[in-house]
Amino acid sequence: MLDPLAALRTPDDPPHDVYLTGSVFLDIVFTGLDSAPVRGTESWARGMGSSPGGVANMATALARLGLRTCLAAAFGDDMYGEYCWESLERGEGIDLSLSRTVPGWHSPVTVSMAYEGERTMVSHGHEAPPPREPAPGTPPPARACVASLQQGADQEWLERAARAGSRIFADVGWDDTGRWDPADLAGLEHCEAFLPNAGEAMRYTRTDCPRTAAHRLAEKVPTAVVTLGSEGAYAVDGSTGETAEVPAIEVEALDPTGAGDVFVAGFVTGTLAGWPLADRLAFAGLTAALSVQEFGGSLSAPGWAEVAAWWQHVRAFDDQDPAALRRYAFLDALLPGCGRPWPLRRAVPTIGFRRP
Repeated sequence: MLDPLAALRTPDDPPHDVYLTGSVFLDIVFTGLDSAPVRGTESWARGMGSSPGGVANMATALARLGLRTCLAAAFGDDMYGEYCWESLERGEGIDLSLSRTVPGWHSPVTVSMAYEGERTMVSHGHEAPPPREPAPGTPPPARACVASLQQGADQEWLERAARAGSRIFADVGWDDTGRWDPADLAGLEHCEAFLPNAGEAMRYTRTDCPRTAAHRLAEKVPTAVVTLGSEGAYAVDGSTGETAEVPAIEVEALDPTGAGDVFVAGFVTGTLAGWPLADRLAFAGLTAALSVQEFGGSLSAPGWAEVAAWWQHVRAFDDQDPAALRRYAFLDALLPGCGRPWPLRRAVPTIGFRRP
């Protein structure tokens, strides 16, 4: 696996590159639906996959890009929880030493149906009971932490992590209450970067332009990144005034589940590696574009082999836009030779099969 931080590592480094916490779901994803299911009828999907979801999407995306990732989460003691634990720890190399298995608690489950470039999800689960022993008051030493700024959630751990030297990257979820109270973003004072989508950014800043929203947010956080969907992404460095905008890569989207998590993971990787703002934005958009061509959240997260295969593939055609190719020329210095064919398949259809 390529280590994007190899040139920066020293014996005094913290044991983890990234720490994150949250809820792990079992995701069951149906793809190949021609339209949304119709009430009172049965729909057949042409594809299906199962994988750890929820915060596992982000953890997997980070680990596949070579970052030493630590996840603190609760896992059910059912077969779903066992499968998710094994997939993350053994399959992805994620450190679960701060995670726990909860006796008698079943895993949360999400069923996702992908059609027409969008998805519809149905979830079920219960909040995990508190641990018998309180969790450590301070997160473990890490170069960075990734967090979601949720309404009413305890964000004190972000302050403790920032004081300990971790760089905090945050996104935010959709506000179902419709209030979009800027006070819910109080945790930004501890963050290095904030990465909402255009709708979230405009609602929190009371603006009607995502680029204007990014500049408003850059007054509260050093780096504001607003994703623009099919238009790409826009970023503002509040400390220098530098801006960057990168168009989205046109791909045939199979399932957008987890694409936002993959985008954040790509941006975190580039930031920790010390890349220029425009390169970080381009890389994040590339990893997100690669992810939507596969189904599932964690299943679809690309690694360096997928990035290298894509770069080799696009340069093999004479009709590519030279300016677009120059935008990704920074990959030449990063990637090893790639002899694997494009596209690469990453999805596993079901949890029913066991490795030999």
